[in-house]
Amino acid sequence: MLARILMTTAAIVIANPATAQAGPPSPQVSIETGRLAGTSEDGVLSWKGIPFAAPPVGALRWRAPQPVAKWSGVRDASTYSHDCMQKPFGGDAAPLGTEPAEDCLYANVWKSGAAKGKLPVIVWLYGGGFVNGGASPPTYSGANLAKQGVMFVSFNYRVGRFGTFALPQLTREDPDHGLIGNYGHLDQIAALKWVQRNIAAFGGDPSNVTIIGESAGGMSVHTLVTSPLSRGLFQKAFVMSGGNGETANGPTLADVEQIYQNFAKAKGIAPDDPNALQKLRALSAEEVTDGLSMMQMFRPNGGPKTFTGPFVDGKILVDMGKAYASGNFAHVPMIIGATSADMGGKGGFMIAGARSASARIARQGPPVWEYRFSYVADSVGQPGAQHATDIPFFFDTTAIKYGDKTTPRDVAMGKTISAYIVNFAKTGDPNGAGLPAWPKYDPASDQLIDFTIDGKAVAQKDPWGADIDSEQQRLAAATQSGKYNSLITPIGALLDDPAAHAVLERFIPDIIKSDQINMARGVTLAALQSYLPGQLTEATVKQIDSALAALPGPKK
Repeated sequence: MLARILMTTAAIVIANPATAQAGPPSPQVSIETGRLAGTSEDGVLSWKGIPFAAPPVGALRWRAPQPVAKWSGVRDASTYSHDCMQKPFGGDAAPLGTEPAEDCLYANVWKSGAAKGKLPVIVWLYGGGFVNGGASPPTYSGANLAKQGVMFVSFNYRVGRFGTFALPQLTREDPDHGLIGNYGHLDQIAALKWVQRNIAAFGGDPSNVTIIGESAGGMSVHTLVTSPLSRGLFQKAFVMSGGNGETANGPTLADVEQIYQNFAKAKGIAPDDPNALQKLRALSAEEVTDGLSMMQMFRPNGGPKTFTGPFVDGKILVDMGKAYASGNFAHVPMIIGATSADMGGKGGFMIAGARSASARIARQGPPVWEYRFSYVADSVGQPGAQHATDIPFFFDTTAIKYGDKTTPRDVAMGKTISAYIVNFAKTGDPNGAGLPAWPKYDPASDQLIDFTIDGKAVAQKDPWGADIDSEQQRLAAATQSGKYNSLITPIGALLDDPAAHAVLERFIPDIIKSDQINMARGVTLAALQSYLPGQLTEATVKQIDSALAALPGPKK
């Protein structure tokens, strides 16, 4: 009998090795859909892979997010669930930590194990051009911010053709009562509603939520601040490299429907087929993705367009410029900024855009703080803080990003910047004890804080203010000219026009002969200049613009 008991016990241990090594008990919490078991590590409790909406698969592909089914027992919440379906690309500044899949609407929560009382909540929205990105990259971990006394939440939202889609047939069916097309933004709103209903169970304060996003995530913050569907779901907003807060000249619903009719045709499906939508939903996730990634955005395929990002639909995504100008937006405290070598350079969409958005919003009354991130990690070895390089410093994850190349100065910069974020989340003001004063933005004084190349936080009048104003005037003139130029003409258009191609060959032959030039077809010379300042000097760009001005303009 004893031998049988011992053999049975051994079999149980082998079948369930967790019983063999008893560690600290898994932190458990009950939310509206069931009970969760998370993990405890280095003083931080976390719960990952929490469903906040039903899997958007099958008949729910291209539908607004639907409620999650309840589960019985205790759900394992120890690891990330899948990031949303996409084609990852080499060179991504934040590589995914999971295998992408269409079943992807999951959230993650971090808090300090020593935290008491209701915690302010920070909710992260990743970037990736609305075609890439996810919550799982290691540098997006919320553990270090949680140690500073906040609750950190991240989640996935649909990207690519899963996140933005329209078809006349779907518009007529209208299964979600006018909520159509911008499914990625609907996921974001659904996640914020989930936070409101559930975050108190983890110890978070649903009445003190800060949303923060970078690049496409920053643009999404502007969307959420101006969307009537997200009012009351957050109390503060932080825009990192999120552009100018405008949606002018974007596609209409009719344009988006045409783009996805093109996609249907490319897949051998007649758009007027009564079963076109059903047939598109029957395609595999890989077939819908069809190689789409950030790299394809820079190197578009020939033929009719088969993808577009978010568009103004009037309910989910409104005309942001009009909303900010009229005051019809969530009047919450905001931080807005960009990196010093961000896409487009000084006068581009990111740097000049952050300044113009700060001014527009500040004039309407809400407190705004503007920043510029100029610091470059010691191991990078090149000038200029490129797009997205600020994220590890804001999240205090520099050691994760740079590994054994992380220096004390890198760590100190991360501690300073993350302290501002935590103060903002707690009080609605980034200022706090031991930090250099960060003045509110006022267009008249044009003051921002610069996280400088030498690792200091310096408040000053924007040293690029006059240059940005001059660039904006040049941009307006370039738009009105109807000519090819470095500010608004995509490189691909210049390469495809024999006369314009000859101009580029005369001034920058090494660049246009590069194997990588096709990756830059979708950007302008001005945008490329921030990445190649030594080859695309101001003098060279002026010579190119002068030569292009002598050519006939692009065909209408």
